[in-house]
Amino acid sequence: MQNWIVHKVLSEAVVKYPNKPFLICSEQSVSFKELDELSDILATALLKEGFEKGDCLAVLALNQVEWLYTYFAASKIGVCVVALNVRYRESELVYMLNNSKAKGIVSISEYQGFKFSSLLERIKGKIPTVEKIIFLEQGILGSLSFNDLLSLPLDREGLESVKQTVQEDDLVLIIYTSGTTGKPKGTLITNRSILESAKAQVDHLSIQEDDRTIGCLPLNHVGGITCTVHCSLISCGSIVLIPEFIPEKVLEVIDELKPTVFGGVPTMYIMLLSHTGINKYNLNSLKICIVGGSNVDPGLCLAIESQLPEAKIINLYGLSESSGACILSRLSDSMAKVLESIGVPIGDFKVKIVDDKRKELPNGEVGELAIMGRCAAKGYLGLEKETNNVFSEDGWLYTGDIAYLNHEGYVVYKGRKKEMYIQGGYNVYPVEVENILMEHSKVALAAGVGVPDAFLGEIGRYYIMPKAGQTITEEEVILYCNKHLADYKVPRQVVFVKQFPQTPAGKIQKTVLKQQYLAQESKNESPFLQFSDDNMPKKQQLE
Repeated sequence: MQNWIVHKVLSEAVVKYPNKPFLICSEQSVSFKELDELSDILATALLKEGFEKGDCLAVLALNQVEWLYTYFAASKIGVCVVALNVRYRESELVYMLNNSKAKGIVSISEYQGFKFSSLLERIKGKIPTVEKIIFLEQGILGSLSFNDLLSLPLDREGLESVKQTVQEDDLVLIIYTSGTTGKPKGTLITNRSILESAKAQVDHLSIQEDDRTIGCLPLNHVGGITCTVHCSLISCGSIVLIPEFIPEKVLEVIDELKPTVFGGVPTMYIMLLSHTGINKYNLNSLKICIVGGSNVDPGLCLAIESQLPEAKIINLYGLSESSGACILSRLSDSMAKVLESIGVPIGDFKVKIVDDKRKELPNGEVGELAIMGRCAAKGYLGLEKETNNVFSEDGWLYTGDIAYLNHEGYVVYKGRKKEMYIQGGYNVYPVEVENILMEHSKVALAAGVGVPDAFLGEIGRYYIMPKAGQTITEEEVILYCNKHLADYKVPRQVVFVKQFPQTPAGKIQKTVLKQQYLAQESKNESPFLQFSDDNMPKKQQLE
């Protein structure tokens, strides 16, 4: 690929397939040419409203065409999009808008009864850099209308002049990390880094122009914007945009529109496969099912294989800091390989495993996973120390994840570095125990954390969500784990829950679970509350 600038890749797609549908959303279809023309008009409007290269424009919306009109318009004039999630509320939005010094925000007015129009009106005084508020629907006094901006005349000469100034290393996105520890960090993603990741994924999975990808992963996350949108852009494929993940809607889309690629986090697959009406839908169009976001347990892989026999299951490892995917299974991998590892580095990216002093370790030894490649983001916004710690001067991105390389060069994921706990002198990686727990026929989801213990230093505390209609006891869990795990890995505490705290990207927030436990312990209160759902055992549960 010659061009590593987002708006130029869009222009190339327009030349190849001007009238081909790129975005399909409900009854609406937008071709490459239409997207290019509409984003040109919006880019012109943004320039007229005072936006300049280097400014930031926040987007607070669902997976809808307006999100992408804004993104591509901003990319043409060197304005960086601050990708926000509709589940964020006041404290998060105020922090991110101020941290990014956003000059404006494009927003929906309401989501599930929550009025963003009222919120933005209320917090105006707290977000001093935000000069322009643009609503997709009815707004507030003094705000701009998105549709009005799209009706303005195009200044082609002025726009072309600005487009020529955009460089590969210019920012296109700020994506805030999940915030599982402390304040969220704004990850700085460039034209080059996002396209490098997407191009490597396209080549690795042989994604073609006739592929149609489901776009239900949020666009404020690399799973949505890189692994879905940019992969489809580079391959000149199509995206079926789904505003938000609703299992029945996704199943209907697969049945009606025959997409070939689906990507989701494990929670999404569990919800799809457990949907009561799944058997009435024809899902055979799916050729590739990508599972990312957290470790994929063997039971889930086998369930996907059973329900979607035509699809090849692919593990995907990526993070905001790598602008998208950097490790994937191979299309030729057997199920045994998919179950064993998360795959191999894609494109010309490299991986290594290092010890605590960042000395490279030989194959088979467990340590921190490091990635090298031009997919690496530019760093964290305003955080020099954190940037230098994660993004080294010699080009390595230190992920904070624990893994090892097997004899074939495949990456075997063991969990987050900070999730590991030491019980009685033994290192325990919760993901290994979680995999075993989720193979139990009565367990839907499981998450483990290490908590303090006066005798052993730390012990494993595991939160379990039973499958609907199932009853499981702590005794059953312990007995099952004793059969499959070394004794020091067996959970010492078992807590049953009806739901988990999740990040906007759908990952279980283990730090929240641990913080809740520590807060309850510090108050000398019991960490259990009575829970009475019929599908839960009659014992004290965490609410």
